[in-house]
Amino acid sequence: MKQFLIYAFKILVIVFLTAVLLDGLYTYAFLQSKNRGKIEKVFNSNGQKYDVVILGSSRANNHFVAQMFEDKGLKTFNYGMSGGHLFEASLMLKLMVERKYEIKNVILEADLNLSNDKESEGVSAKFLPYIHNSIVIRDHFASQKDFKELYYIPFYRYIKYDAKIGFREVYKVLKNDKTNTLDNLGYYPLQKHKNGNMKNNIVNLNPLPHNRYYEEIKGICRANHINFIAVMTPMCENVIGMNYFRKVQKAYPEIHNYENVVVEDQYFSSCGHMTDTGSRIFTARILNDFFRE
Repeated sequence: MKQFLIYAFKILVIVFLTAVLLDGLYTYAFLQSKNRGKIEKVFNSNGQKYDVVILGSSRANNHFVAQMFEDKGLKTFNYGMSGGHLFEASLMLKLMVERKYEIKNVILEADLNLSNDKESEGVSAKFLPYIHNSIVIRDHFASQKDFKELYYIPFYRYIKYDAKIGFREVYKVLKNDKTNTLDNLGYYPLQKHKNGNMKNNIVNLNPLPHNRYYEEIKGICRANHINFIAVMTPMCENVIGMNYFRKVQKAYPEIHNYENVVVEDQYFSSCGHMTDTGSRIFTARILNDFFRE
């Protein structure tokens, strides 16, 4: 029995040391990554200066044409993240402040994402390689139910989120494979598809009366003297439950409602996402209303 316990203990020690080693190797790889995603781009940079930073979900990523801002002389990048929630948008802005970014204006897409204050696991996982290298990332995840496992158990986060930050991603980082995420200054244009879903039902969707991460973003902007512009972006004309946007305006009167600036189906790839043509019409309106001078 004694021999068995000693053997088992040795196995546990080997497993633990292997986990520590792999954790260190994976983390080191991500610390070298700069051209695969927006999170890496921010984390592995310092002291950037922007006239306009765009934050939000895919409805930011696909709707704000960053080059149109640049054409007006405004240094801009679209940091919208497809699938992301305000949890990730807030953390991204915190990370920029931690990295000493100088930002004049933040445009936040705040509409459907106001209905929850949860993390988007698929997006938030991409912050986790840096959880031991950033106080703001650590503190942002501290309220999550599995924080202790993610933070204290070596290699746990890489196993749990293998599809996002596992071996395949590390391999691509080491190969220096690029993605199209950073193309077009972060803006991802969509095209019209005949099979695009042009119907949507948001009747049961309700904005939270006090979205924690929306308020965090507002507070960060206020504390760092950043002009905060929150907007609701367009949806197609066949949406059921469009009074959702009126609910948002009632709960958050400072958010500018642009949901009906573009409505015709011809300008949408799917009901919640405009084509490049529609996005250019929308972006032109934003530029005219907020950056005319």
